[in-house]
Amino acid sequence: MSERLMICCDEDRCIKCYACQVACKQWHGFKAGGVSRRNVVEHVAGKFPNVARTFSSISCQHCVEPACARVCPAGAISKRAEDGIVVVDDDKCIGCRYCFFACPFGIPSYDDNGMNKCDMCLSLGVGDDGRPDPHCVATCPTRALYYGTESEVKELVQEKEALRLGSRSEVDTVLGDYR
Repeated sequence: MSERLMICCDEDRCIKCYACQVACKQWHGFKAGGVSRRNVVEHVAGKFPNVARTFSSISCQHCVEPACARVCPAGAISKRAEDGIVVVDDDKCIGCRYCFFACPFGIPSYDDNGMNKCDMCLSLGVGDDGRPDPHCVATCPTRALYYGTESEVKELVQEKEALRLGSRSEVDTVLGDYR
């Protein structure tokens, strides 16, 4: 298998505008309130008055060993060897929802045609028109979504973490949570 493709969300950049979610629904022709391949979620940490809120855009994680594919009795879910994208064969899906219960992220959603999940816009021919990014990534106004190979995404995340750590003062680094 060549290198796996990934989409990663930078929680420091996500502003919970839902542009990614709306773009996904629009391009795939889904109705509001129905199937959603991408969702924006809010994370809250701390206690008043020190509360922190962050947001992230989540979809199928295209797992290395997808639990959804392992439990599908119809063999409708598979992982593409060339890029690691987990895809669903709509003609085989029986709508049993086993994949939903097996998914550690609770990603699969259902409509009259069976299970639906992110396919990185393969079903829309992304890449065929010269534009390499899935619609959610291309639409994000703050560039919070990164798309690329696993090594490219890991490199971006490591650079961001190095910058974050480098911006801390020596006192913060030494004392950390002990102050």
